[in-house]
Amino acid sequence: MLHFSPPFVHMNFLPPARSYDDLQTRYGRRAKWLVLWIVGTGTVAGVLSTTSFNVAVPALIRAFGLGQHEVQWAITGFMAAMTLAMLPTSWLLDRFGFRRVFLTALMALAATSVLGSLAPNFPAVVGARILQGMATGVLQPLGVLAVMRLFPPHRQGKASGMLSFGIVLAPAVAPALGGGLLDLFGWRAIFLINLPFCLIAGIAGLFLLPTPKERLRRAFDWTGTLLLVVLTLSLVECAVSLQNHGLLAPWTLAQLAVAGTATAFFLRHARRAPEPIIRLELFAHRNFLMGSLVSFAYGFGLYASTYLIPVFLQSALHFSATAAGLALMPAGVALALTIPLAGRMADRHAPKWITAGGLGCFALSFLLFALWGGRISHAELVGATVLGRIGLGLILPALSLATLRHLAPEQLSQSSVVVSYTRQLGGVLGVAVAAVFVEWRETIYGHVAPGVFTAYAQGFLLLTAIFVLALCAASLMKAETRAPASAGGS
Repeated sequence: MLHFSPPFVHMNFLPPARSYDDLQTRYGRRAKWLVLWIVGTGTVAGVLSTTSFNVAVPALIRAFGLGQHEVQWAITGFMAAMTLAMLPTSWLLDRFGFRRVFLTALMALAATSVLGSLAPNFPAVVGARILQGMATGVLQPLGVLAVMRLFPPHRQGKASGMLSFGIVLAPAVAPALGGGLLDLFGWRAIFLINLPFCLIAGIAGLFLLPTPKERLRRAFDWTGTLLLVVLTLSLVECAVSLQNHGLLAPWTLAQLAVAGTATAFFLRHARRAPEPIIRLELFAHRNFLMGSLVSFAYGFGLYASTYLIPVFLQSALHFSATAAGLALMPAGVALALTIPLAGRMADRHAPKWITAGGLGCFALSFLLFALWGGRISHAELVGATVLGRIGLGLILPALSLATLRHLAPEQLSQSSVVVSYTRQLGGVLGVAVAAVFVEWRETIYGHVAPGVFTAYAQGFLLLTAIFVLALCAASLMKAETRAPASAGGS
């Protein structure tokens, strides 16, 4: 069996690092928080790459003379690459260690961001976004993994809240900051918004991230990875094909058939492979199964909303990019204030119910958007977005704990990747479906008022339904509050 061994991981460009025990001797209880701060800062860089780009959609449409369904490939391509890049992360962590994987992904993100800012045409923009997405995908599961490995169960909620605080504070200011950069310097500046965080996390990580206690040499599951790649890409193409060819068109049905076939072959392969990329026995745990379904629906609604709301404000309500960003800032403040409280709540109460409360707030916020439509006032806009971000603040620290807290320590690496993968797969489909759905409804109702408002209202109703389904899945989870977890080093 061939072993996947990227050449860059053998380069001796990293300075010597201490073990986690050495860091604890020097920094005491602060050691785990320093590691979490570094990982959180690097994750923020990836989150900024995800969220800040949405405000540039109208500018890209004007700059390249494209339709909305074409420009969304810059976002969907990023999301698809991020989702697929998560798949080998568990194997990379076992093979090369947390420190090397984190720092290499961070360097790749910085380099591809610079390349994106220099893109001469739209295909180059999409290519740079895909490379950005690959680096971000490797970074995404690492924060949750650090929380579950470093902190005991009674501190995981607080740690998750602190991690989530930084992750959500970035997108809270990203629309306003990105909109300002867009208005001043054009869409190219959006690619560079994450560079300061890459540099800070990279320099700190070189000296403070610990070396792994042990590394595992096992064969990489090429077959399972390829099947999941085919499954993901066929689902994305199916979503886009709905607009170009229709629901019952041969091409759309062919993509559905490919996705179904890839799923069946992967299930067969995972049952037989000695080291599958995703172990099916994880789904025998009800909380993990339901949590993965919630993560998929949550990712679908969340990423679709981060795409749809800025575009709605600019395209339907005719906000400037800066005004759209400023209108969303109060919601970001509410989110930042909710996160620490939600983290402490997750240590004291069943994360299942905190997650359910957050999903309910999210569903209600989009129902309000649908009901108010083009008549929405500034106060109503702020109120609806604040309600949705309070829901997000409740979900972020609690969902991973509700899903992973009952698992054994040796299952955490792969299970955290699976949860991140399902969330991002939902996000890939969410962005594609939201863009295609609204454009389809605009062809029916028109691209000017009042038809455009009806099209967006129906898009928000779609998101409401998705969050209601996620709420149903969350209600089926067991209300566990404690489970074994490792408090060892990273």
